[in-house]
Order: sequence, then C-alpha cells, then structure tokens
Amino acid sequence: MAYWLFKSEPNTWGWQDQLAKGDAGEEWDGVRNYQARNFMREMKIGDRGFFYHSLKEKSVVGIVEVIAEVHPDSTTDDPRWECVDIKAVESVPNPVSLDMIKSDPRLAEMVLVKNSRLSVQPVRDEEWAIICEMGGL
Repeated sequence: MAYWLFKSEPNTWGWQDQLAKGDAGEEWDGVRNYQARNFMREMKIGDRGFFYHSLKEKSVVGIVEVIAEVHPDSTTDDPRWECVDIKAVESVPNPVSLDMIKSDPRLAEMVLVKNSRLSVQPVRDEEWAIICEMGGL
C-alpha cells in the first residue's frame, strides 16, 4: 500500500463534504498540475491518503482510501486530465497542522514541507506513521 496527501480548500470541498459521500466516495477532480496528475496515475485501489485542508486551516483532518484508479476527469473534455476516486475512512481526532509538521525534524523532507503548493503528493511510510501518531490515530 502507498500513502498520499490530497489537498483541498475547505470552502470548495471540505472534509465534511467527503464524509457525506460515504462509501460511494467522490472523484478527486479539477487537478490541473502534471506532477499531481502523474501521482494519481501511480495510485492503486486500497491506497490511503491524508485529507488536508489548505488555506487558513492548513491541517490534516481525515484519512481517505482510493476506491477507483485513474480515469478521465469528468469536469473537462481535455484528455490530459485524469483523476482517482476516494472515500472517507476516518476523521483525525486531533488535526495535524502544517506548523506542527514543519516543527518536527523527522518530517523535514516531506513533500508537504518542501512543496506545499502541490495538491496531490506522496507520503512516505514513516511520515504516515508519524502524522497518524500526532493526530491521535
């Protein structure tokens, strides 16, 4: 299993929206960055990800699971853009802020720390474990 981080603006698509979709999940659409799209091409069903609220909150707030591998993004006719489907698995009891992540030296090499603008990014196994611990999982 691989681990990922999915960033969303909570006023556009927040954790509560994702939870409301239940097991049906939702397309992770609208990604218009080649590197983020290429990461989605690597995803497999069952991979897990952090759901991250960007903008003011800047926190890991939930855990999601990939339920459909890469397919055309339904929000565009441009064949370059693809997406995966994800479903909510569980909320993070204690949201883990970007400041908390940046202050932990074990996470200094995390993509979120080095390239915080990338909307879909990989998370290493050890980073996943550290953030889950920080969040009370």
